[in-house]
Amino acid sequence: MKFVVTLFLFAFVFSTCFNAPGPHLPAEASAKVLAPNPPSPLEPFLKAYARYFNDSIHLTNTPGAAIVIVKDSQIVFMRGYGPRFVGGRDSIDENTVFRIGSLSKGFAGVLTGMMVQEKVFNWEDPVQQHYPDFVLRDRKQTARVRLWHLLSHTTGLPYHAFTNLVERDFSVPRIVKEYFPQAPVSGKEGEFYAYQNVALCVIEEVMLRKTGKTYPELLTEKIFLPAGMQHASCDFGHIQGEVNKTFPHLATGWGSWRADSISPIYYNAAAAGGVNASIADMGQWLKLLLGHRPDLVADSTLDQVFRPVVKTDKERRIFSHWLRRDAASYALGWRVLEDGDDVILYHGGYVNGYKSEIALNRRDGIGICVLFNAHTPMSSTCVPAFFEKWKALKPK
Repeated sequence: MKFVVTLFLFAFVFSTCFNAPGPHLPAEASAKVLAPNPPSPLEPFLKAYARYFNDSIHLTNTPGAAIVIVKDSQIVFMRGYGPRFVGGRDSIDENTVFRIGSLSKGFAGVLTGMMVQEKVFNWEDPVQQHYPDFVLRDRKQTARVRLWHLLSHTTGLPYHAFTNLVERDFSVPRIVKEYFPQAPVSGKEGEFYAYQNVALCVIEEVMLRKTGKTYPELLTEKIFLPAGMQHASCDFGHIQGEVNKTFPHLATGWGSWRADSISPIYYNAAAAGGVNASIADMGQWLKLLLGHRPDLVADSTLDQVFRPVVKTDKERRIFSHWLRRDAASYALGWRVLEDGDDVILYHGGYVNGYKSEIALNRRDGIGICVLFNAHTPMSSTCVPAFFEKWKALKPK
């Protein structure tokens, strides 16, 4: 496969990367630098991060990955690494589809914000107003739960309540109707944080009752198609029918992997973990998140979605080797991380053997997304390394 490279510098970096040894990296791989003339001050940073990423792929023996970096309104780096499945001949490219796991939650927050922007409903609407089946054991608390509580994991339900039932393929409406009224309430709404999959997915039923359209239909209509996310979808059927997709991989020993099948798990909880996308799609998504699609979502709406709601310091620590425990909060489908004077919007995802990371700094206008076809150790280092290198090398 020929590289698409517009700068001699990147041609040198890429050729160095491709010639490095590695049992699962074929000679062919895809690379694109799409900005025709990236500002020259970016070059040292992009070169340093490309070197780090390539080295990490080899050191961890990661079977496959795809990465995109966006600066302001431009995709400045995009590349696929490795085969779509171990032992195969087809390389991951910019259009290869992955499952993105809990990065899906960010779509739920932004889609809800867009519908508030359109005055379909309000953030302060009681959930019961739109979805009467939503009932908790504490009836008074039930009446107080608002739409934003669903997306910030602050309904008061316990940590990961009924995720086990999602994994047994129970539908969200069934879980809400049969099990929510029995669940203990662990804390006050808006103040008690406990990560959820099922409670967040109640937003799907709210949207359905209000519009008559399913969550995948709304996501496709309002984000995927107008944002130019050509390969994005939100159901099992689409990824099954996709020719250019990568498969999840399971570890069979240190540095050894085998390809696994794609599971229907979590497509019954699409807002929590059901989105499929290529790295090219995620580049378009980053442009929107950085505020470069005002035709779709206003900056004021993004401000609301990204505003911290609750501290998550009682949760297992996010990037424990990088940030303080009290540096993390949760917004609406997004984690908010304080890195000194910088605010980083972040989420990680894991589902069915796929691992994914997305992070952006709105003030600096820069963001990254990395998709992996395995639960590789480098998934916990690629975001900290990105921002550490950015702080050291960014244009003054």
